[in-house]
Amino acid sequence: MSSIRTALTELVGIEHPVVQTGMGWVAGPRLVAGTSNAGGLGILASATMTYDELAAAIAKTKTLTDKPFGVNIRADATDAPHRIDLLIREKVRVASFALAPKQELIAKLKAAGVVVIPSIGAAKHAKKVASWGADAVIVQGGEGGGHTGPVATTLLLPSVLDAVDIPVVAAGGFYDGRGLAAALAYGAAGVAMGTRFLLTQESTVPDSVKQEYLARGLQDTTVSRKVDGMPHRVLNTELVNSLEHSGSVRGLVAAARNASKFKAMTGMKWSTLVKDGLAMRKSSDRSWQQIIMAANTPMLLKAGLVDGDTAAGVLASGQVVGLLDDLPTCKDLIDGIVADAVKRIDALGALRH
Repeated sequence: MSSIRTALTELVGIEHPVVQTGMGWVAGPRLVAGTSNAGGLGILASATMTYDELAAAIAKTKTLTDKPFGVNIRADATDAPHRIDLLIREKVRVASFALAPKQELIAKLKAAGVVVIPSIGAAKHAKKVASWGADAVIVQGGEGGGHTGPVATTLLLPSVLDAVDIPVVAAGGFYDGRGLAAALAYGAAGVAMGTRFLLTQESTVPDSVKQEYLARGLQDTTVSRKVDGMPHRVLNTELVNSLEHSGSVRGLVAAARNASKFKAMTGMKWSTLVKDGLAMRKSSDRSWQQIIMAANTPMLLKAGLVDGDTAAGVLASGQVVGLLDDLPTCKDLIDGIVADAVKRIDALGALRH
């Protein structure tokens, strides 16, 4: 089996420069272990888990794989320091973040030997976390699913590569060996994929929902601000269409209702939810309306991705969904991507005279 060695594989101790992103409700122990056992880097999604659920998920993942894996943490969560202590105690290899973690948290993780890889959406953010000591960054272009920005990977990636000297992992629009070869040609150290891993056999998303994804074309996603107030790429559904045409009052009422459901499900106190809201307000440019609407996200995603209720839920998805038509195992997926990338890199080399 061919392998490709990059700054990412050396940094983390993995066989292949392929990362499975920390998708809420999707990236649990089975998918993460499947990815890591296949030689990639699996990342647990902890934003939709309580602290105790995260502890149990880490323990479960360790029973399924002895390979390196990571945990994605919401940097603005009030219990982020406790979760970081858990990662250190459990010797988790990688801590990834959806927002820039505080400089002291990065220092604490690095001192304990944990690799710190924040996800960023602009070159200036990459420079900031690099100056704070981040070991690498994941940069997602606008093609990517979930929270996303307006700039395509083909332009965002080189802008970040020019701005920092640490390894850069490319995300947004990747699904095969061509993409990996192209990312490496740009100078990236690997690729990260969400939607592609959601559509694997190890993914616990209900089969009926996977079929919903597989039936979609390249034009079948929407970037909506009505889900949680931030640009969020999702599959076109009746619910999304109705949200897009709804007024702000309806969105706030739905968000308040979902906040109550999320509180009941996680056992969080209202004071903790308010603290999290204040932290989000402080660490970003969100309005209070956007903060309140953020309560929508966990419950709307859970309805679709866990409960299989596509009429009541939202299905985060990258544009790449329009090019996917199968449900491979993580091993078959990663092996195929790497083998194809090696062939394409060799073919490029043969063009030289």
